[in-house]
Amino acid sequence: MKRSAGVLLRRAEDGAVLLVHPGGPFWARKDAGAWSIPKGEHGDDEDPEACARREFLEELGASAPAELVDLGTVRQKNRKEVRAFYGEGDLDVDGIVSNTFEMEWPPRSGKTAEFPEIDRAGWFDVETAREKLNPAQAEFLDRLP
Repeated sequence: MKRSAGVLLRRAEDGAVLLVHPGGPFWARKDAGAWSIPKGEHGDDEDPEACARREFLEELGASAPAELVDLGTVRQKNRKEVRAFYGEGDLDVDGIVSNTFEMEWPPRSGKTAEFPEIDRAGWFDVETAREKLNPAQAEFLDRLP
């Protein structure tokens, strides 16, 4: 089973949560239900919190908060298990720097193109975040302290 871990960041001043939109051509025109917490896959031998911190840095170019609270796991429709850690902080979404990935594009063209893993990030109030998030991950909003 595939496992991922990520950070659900909330701004103390207004309660908004940080979500990321996946990069690449498949996600380009998708919005509702396509956003996620910044997260990434890990193996059985990696600590989930360490993975969440690494992925936050790779996808946003910033460090996760020092204090994180475990929000548990959810299982997405694709059967991937996602574990979230909550922290408070702020981040300038206009300044994110995401790592990239390569894939054949256009399909069957033999050409390779590079895309950002995350093409944008945004702060959303909890109700808007519930609409934008992958439906399984929306459960993390109910678990916020």
